[in-house]
Amino acid sequence: MTYPTYSQQQLQLKSIARLKQIYSEIGCTVEVNDKRCKDAWISVIADYQASKIQKVTLAAPDNQALAQAELDSYIAHQTQVVAPEPLRIVEISFDHHEYYAGNQLVASISHDDNHLTQRWVVMVNDKEIFRANTPMRCHRFICTHYKDGSLPVQEKEATPCTTGNKIMAQIFNECEKFGFEILNEGIYQNDEKLGEVGQTDGGWWFTRAADETQRVPCDSAMEAVQSLSIVDVSTDDKSIFDEYFLEQPLEQLTGDKLQRLLEKAELVTA
Repeated sequence: MTYPTYSQQQLQLKSIARLKQIYSEIGCTVEVNDKRCKDAWISVIADYQASKIQKVTLAAPDNQALAQAELDSYIAHQTQVVAPEPLRIVEISFDHHEYYAGNQLVASISHDDNHLTQRWVVMVNDKEIFRANTPMRCHRFICTHYKDGSLPVQEKEATPCTTGNKIMAQIFNECEKFGFEILNEGIYQNDEKLGEVGQTDGGWWFTRAADETQRVPCDSAMEAVQSLSIVDVSTDDKSIFDEYFLEQPLEQLTGDKLQRLLEKAELVTA
């Protein structure tokens, strides 16, 4: 049941008897200090009414705020529904990157040496769908078209590590240990090509830059890359000992140089 709200002026016009009646009607339970004083009744009733109005105001919904909250909730929900999950990039080698949504291959970027200018290619389902002069342009193409849903759908499932990818990943990891780079299908150190490493029919091999037609078999990617790190002494007229002793005496050789000296000695005597 709702009762009228009385202003301070209206209460001043009421008698003590009427103020007592109003006090009961509105359900006020605040104790009146001096029941013989009219102002005491007015003060209690006014304060009680003010407290009730404040509670109602706080409880009343702010329509604008409620509408904004509903809009924010809708936008957040639509964002989750529409926006695709972030893509995960797997670096297979310097010139080969694959893009995954979860475990599903979305697209890949590879390098085409046979093209003069636009050597970076976006591939989906083993088909070229975009070509550019930098890998960053290909990256933007994949991300933009994946986000708006216009990127062709990968028809066949794939996992980040196919057989070819495993081979490249092993070579890449071993090259990192020596600070080598994989560029243009070759392994380089300080812009100088050392040779190539690969696997054919399950067998590992390497070739040196001096003679890339001669494949030297080996047992693993580690052995192949390590072999490239050893200077080829076959084209050097001076002995391996002279090579090092001309630089510094044996007792001054570092552990790394001494190890290389022993490795060279093994190659020569093998």
